[in-house]
Amino acid sequence: MSVCNICGRLLPSEAAARRHANRAHPDKQPRCPLCSASATGYEELRRHVEAAHTEPQPRARSPEIGCPFCGEAAGGQLEEHVRARHGRLLGADTESIEQLYECPICGLTCTNIQILEEHVDLHLEEHSFPEGGGSGDLELAQQLQTEEDKQRRFEEEKREKEEFKKLQRQYGMDSSGGYKKQFLNNMEREVNRGRMQPFEYHKRKADMMECLAFGIDDGKTKTSGITEALCKYYQNENKDVRRVWLSAGVDHFHSSLGDKGWGCGYRNFQMLLSSLLQNSLYNDCLRDTALIPSIPKIQSMIEDAWKEGFDPHGASHFNNRLCGTKAWIGACEIYSLLTSLRIKCQIIDFHKPTGPAGTHPRLFEWILRYYSTDNEGAAKVVCTSRPPIYLQHQGHSRTVVGIEEKKNKALCLLLFDPGCPSQEMQKLLKLSSDGAGLKLLRKFMGSLKEKQYQIVAVDGILTLEEKTVSILGNSFCVRKLKRALKFRTQ
Repeated sequence: MSVCNICGRLLPSEAAARRHANRAHPDKQPRCPLCSASATGYEELRRHVEAAHTEPQPRARSPEIGCPFCGEAAGGQLEEHVRARHGRLLGADTESIEQLYECPICGLTCTNIQILEEHVDLHLEEHSFPEGGGSGDLELAQQLQTEEDKQRRFEEEKREKEEFKKLQRQYGMDSSGGYKKQFLNNMEREVNRGRMQPFEYHKRKADMMECLAFGIDDGKTKTSGITEALCKYYQNENKDVRRVWLSAGVDHFHSSLGDKGWGCGYRNFQMLLSSLLQNSLYNDCLRDTALIPSIPKIQSMIEDAWKEGFDPHGASHFNNRLCGTKAWIGACEIYSLLTSLRIKCQIIDFHKPTGPAGTHPRLFEWILRYYSTDNEGAAKVVCTSRPPIYLQHQGHSRTVVGIEEKKNKALCLLLFDPGCPSQEMQKLLKLSSDGAGLKLLRKFMGSLKEKQYQIVAVDGILTLEEKTVSILGNSFCVRKLKRALKFRTQ
């Protein structure tokens, strides 16, 4: 075993110690003061001098001799200086050799690793880094933070744009075309899948274009006579219904290839209008609307109502344009359209549940009063002259055509859903004695648990003067309701 004479490291042999000193301490190896040859230790240096410099050198020419360990000038007392100042590095046994540790910041040599750690901690606490080092780290940290903030803002803006486009698509405001374009696209898809023959495609296209030109619905999604069949069924039903009130003459309309996914609001207006057209009270208001209008025609009628001054806030939401779009409409647009036709109506907002488990008993009670007022009596089945009610909640709307009062006083609404196809609705024309088909219509209180509901209820006609006044009040009322109930239906 051998020990490095400079740092005291224990090495396996003298040759290894020499190689270690050459690599690790090239600037601290003792050098010959006469020829500057390096040696791995003082003893080797002495042997070198005795062997290589046997002839005495003139003193006058001798350069100033420096300590091979610390470089300090020692003159002729080099040996005494080395032994006095660096004696522990000469002839010491391996047990007494100490390892030195140098501070990486200021270069101070420490004999103990714990002392070095405490010393470095002081540098860190006092920020005593080499000049320029600390400021460079700070600038780098600020730059990284700036880049991170920029990237986060970019991702947030990208996400907001994607969500906005998604909402535009969802509410039919993405310029992807309206009823006509969707109708043709869906028929082409049916032909490509083999579900429709080309001749049928061209025939239905021609029929659709003719109906759009005249602004009337083609009637292919309509089912008539359901309310009359209900009236007959309840006359003979005695199980658990105490009384029932029905709207008269309501036709059911369901979504077609042209409005599937967004046309519920328009289809519910067609249901409501089908009842009004059969009521002589509204003949004067509807003299220009003798037939059920098509969905594009309804869109045009709502735009006309906006031009008259109804609901400017809602018009701006749609950029004053519905035609050629698949925009969803809701109770506010139905209210504006009916009022523009001089049909008196009101919007009632049930903005929060009023019963246990998120139910809306006040909604059911209001609808019961709507049908039963002026229709009291002993009759079990009351076919009233009341028009149906437009019922909306988040994402969908339906039409209330009646209400049941059970023998246990429980209330049950009867609803026409535009999402139900005519094949199913036609089953109601021939109800069995057990009334199983009524499951399509019946909605008990526990079935309506949306957070909010809105209804549009018709209540007579308006004079021209009343219509003018309603234009002034409509904007404020509708804007207030929209703030209270921030949703539209399909």
